[in-house]
This record gives sequence, structure tokens and C-alpha cells, in this order.
Amino acid sequence: TMIADNVYSYVAVKDTSPSNSFGANAGIVIGRDGILVIDTLVSSKEAKRFIRDIRSVSDKPIKYAVNTHYHLDHTFGNSEFVKSGATIISSINCRNNLENRGEGALKNAKDYGLTDADMQGTEISIPSLTFKKTMEIDLGNQKVELIYAGPAHTDGNIMVYLPKEKILFAGDILFTDYHPFMADGYIEGWVKVLDYIMSLDVETIIPGHGPVSSKKDVVDMKDYIIAFDKKAKELAAKSHDVEYITSEIKKALPARSQGDGLIPMNIRMKYLKGKK
Repeated sequence: TMIADNVYSYVAVKDTSPSNSFGANAGIVIGRDGILVIDTLVSSKEAKRFIRDIRSVSDKPIKYAVNTHYHLDHTFGNSEFVKSGATIISSINCRNNLENRGEGALKNAKDYGLTDADMQGTEISIPSLTFKKTMEIDLGNQKVELIYAGPAHTDGNIMVYLPKEKILFAGDILFTDYHPFMADGYIEGWVKVLDYIMSLDVETIIPGHGPVSSKKDVVDMKDYIIAFDKKAKELAAKSHDVEYITSEIKKALPARSQGDGLIPMNIRMKYLKGKK
């Protein structure tokens, strides 16, 4: 979907199945000298589909593929972009996480509901260009700012900001109408970066999952993670029953139409970790 001249969001709202990258969104920025893509989806197959769709809007070289963070639904298409000549960019922590955990996640893809057929031909490709705090990419007539988010959804998230167009690709810092995956998360830092987004001159925000959004959704997200964290801690102190905690949290929090299955996962992996 075109959101500005030469800026497209690749949004998967309707199908959030594993083979469709769990509904992960991606982005395309087309400059005079080439193309930058934001995230590469869950598999070689998905990345090929994405590249085909990019080719339907531009035949310029794909110069850069940015990984917003290391999770498989955002990075496992990397190798297809490398084959097409792109440099993969990420934060230092994202690179380290992919190096340390990528192969393991690929081996265990079935645990996430991905079949061998889904993952056929998928290889881990490690980002070759990393940065600490910020980085600017010039695509000729188009400036793109990469911003490290600090510890938030993971310890390696970055966001992609187009100041002129007032567009932000937030990656999984923002989930809209979709329960967020919080198991790798740092709540305090996450709240801080959501506040930071509120201070930016931004009108259009593309979340990691969910429809194209605005600042209102950022406020909702902040309220959600604060409420979830508080409630989950309270409940986990009293009970270790994942189903019970999940149902209580669902009662306490506003409904979101996707990602229900992530609630018990968050509780197990974050709030009941190591508890018997």
C-alpha cells in the first residue's frame, strides 16, 4: 500500500498465520539511487514473494534491507535480499542475537507452527552493517533515519524514520489490535521509547503487526503493556496456572483481534520463568 510518494507499507492484516510471517509488516522506501526495505519476513519463500511485489512497483536495485529486530518473522528472509545484492543493516544487539539464536530458531521453526515446506530454502543471513545509536541512509533524494530504540520489545530493536514524510516504521515496538509478544521485553525501556515516538513529528506509523497506525495507537500500546505487566506480576505472585492467569488478563485488558495465543506465551516465558 502506498503511504507517500515512493513509500510503501507491506501490511499483512488479514492473515496472521505462521506461514504468512504471523502477519508481520514490512516496508519499502524507493529513492533515486535504489531501494531500502524494512524487514524481510519469515522465510525464503515469503521473501521471494515480497521481492516479486517490490518489482511490481520499481526495478531499481534493492540496496539495503533493515532488520528492526532479530525475531524470525522479521529476519529469516534476509538471504534472499543478500542474493539480490542488498546490504543487511541492524543494531549491534540484533546482529548478536541473530548470530547466537538464529540457527536454533530455524531448527525449532516447527515450535512456532512453521512446516519444513514453509521454511524450505531458508538460511540465516547475519547483518553486515551495524550501528550504535542512529544512522542515516541517503537513497539519493530520500533520507532515511535509523534509530536504536534501546531495550524495549527486545534489546536490539530499531525504528525507521522518514522525517520529511512524517512516517515511522516502528517494528515490534508497536502492535496494533494485536496482542504483543513481550517475552523478550523490557517494560520500562519500552514505555520510554513509546513516549519518545509521541515526541516525534510523525503522522503515519507502521507497526510490526497490525494495520497502519497513528499516535493514538501508541498511547493504547503504552497503556496495554503497563497494564499487562502489572496484572501479570500480581497474578504470577499468587498462581502458576497459565490458563487461569491468561483468562484473568483477558478479562482485565481491552480486547485485541489478533495474537491471543501470545498471552499465555508471554506469561510462561516472562512471568513464570523458572517458577514451578
